[in-house]
Amino acid sequence: MPSVPNSGPSAPPPPPVWNAQPAPGQPTGYGGFWIRLVAYIIDAILLSIAAGVITMATGGGMYDIDHPNYPGSGVSLIVSWLYFALMESSERGATVGKMAVGLRVVTDQGQRLSFLNATGRYFAKFISAIILGIGFLMIAFSDRKRGLHDMIAGTLVVKVR
Repeated sequence: MPSVPNSGPSAPPPPPVWNAQPAPGQPTGYGGFWIRLVAYIIDAILLSIAAGVITMATGGGMYDIDHPNYPGSGVSLIVSWLYFALMESSERGATVGKMAVGLRVVTDQGQRLSFLNATGRYFAKFISAIILGIGFLMIAFSDRKRGLHDMIAGTLVVKVR
């Protein structure tokens, strides 16, 4: 009986490639406003689920008049900061949302972010938001698709596929 290719146990697929450097002779593709918005929505959904689980696990829930200073917002800030800073400074250089749409955050020189750099980028997003979101809208109009927070932190969001 002839052998059928790929009919037996096969090797596991290769790990994903998250190299931020473009192929030689190819221009770097930058993550634009809309694709980054989609990535953020994915991340926001994940963080909302995590916040719900944490809230339920800690006995939180509806606003309680007897405990108006429930530290839920502080916990949410810490979880969000750690999520973005740890994921963007990891080997993959991207949050789950960015990985899903094929983006990666790198330094201006195309290098992996340090945790400190990723932390600065996260908190710089507050500046982008405070000025009526103009810091985020800058992504649509800047040459390398950089928001104000990217300029402050010295980062780029590049396409990896």
